[in-house]
This record gives sequence, structure tokens and C-alpha cells, in this order.
Amino acid sequence: MQAKLHENPDYGVASTFFAPIVDDVIQMFNITSLLDYGAGKCRLKANEFVTCIDVLEHIEPELLNNVLDDLKRVVDKYGLFTIHTGPAMKILPDGRNAHLIQQPLEWWNKHLSTRFTIVKQVKIDNGCIVLVKKQ
Repeated sequence: MQAKLHENPDYGVASTFFAPIVDDVIQMFNITSLLDYGAGKCRLKANEFVTCIDVLEHIEPELLNNVLDDLKRVVDKYGLFTIHTGPAMKILPDGRNAHLIQQPLEWWNKHLSTRFTIVKQVKIDNGCIVLVKKQ
């Protein structure tokens, strides 16, 4: 269903909005490499620093633990994740909301903190930006 939505050139481009924040973190921690995990259009191509922008809420709920475990595997030092907690404006071809997981921040923190140290969390409209560190 996601592949079908990605046929739209305007879908999967959220990373460009977060690029300045990613750049700030890169500068702050003197990071030299970047992995844009789950990149819709690979706009942040540039692996000690991993970004996962506008991805996690799109994962099939029964596969989320697999994805978080894989993120844990690829994060060498730091990761920057954005997570939306409410519905998306897009609908999948099968009628479901594109945000397959719509859970509050506390729920996400529980899942993230078993795999990462949460360094900082900033609330944004309908979600958050989370800076994590490898445990």
C-alpha cells in the first residue's frame, strides 16, 4: 500500500522539512556519516548517525518491533526520529489511514526506551522529534 502512495512525487518528502534539524545535530555532535532509514525519496542521502523521519507511524503494527530492533542494529551512536501520533492526511488504497500506528508519546517512549537512551524529545504538532543514543 505504501509503495502505491510513493508513486506520488509529493509523498515521502517529509525529510526536507527536518533537514535543518538534522544538520544542527550533525554539527553539534561532529557526525561524519548519515543513514536515512526508511527514506521515502532518499532526500537526506549523505552510519554513525541514523535518521528515521516520518516512517515509524507507517509501519504495520505487528512489524514495529522488527523495525525498532533493526534501527537498534544500525544506530552506532545517535539517531533522530520523527513520530506522528495522529492520523495522516493520506489514505492507503485499501481505505486505511496511512498512519497505521496512532499512539500517544508515552506509548512510543516505552517502545523506544527499551532499545535506546532518549537524549531529548521535542513535541511538535501531532507528534515529536526524538534524539536517541545507542544504549
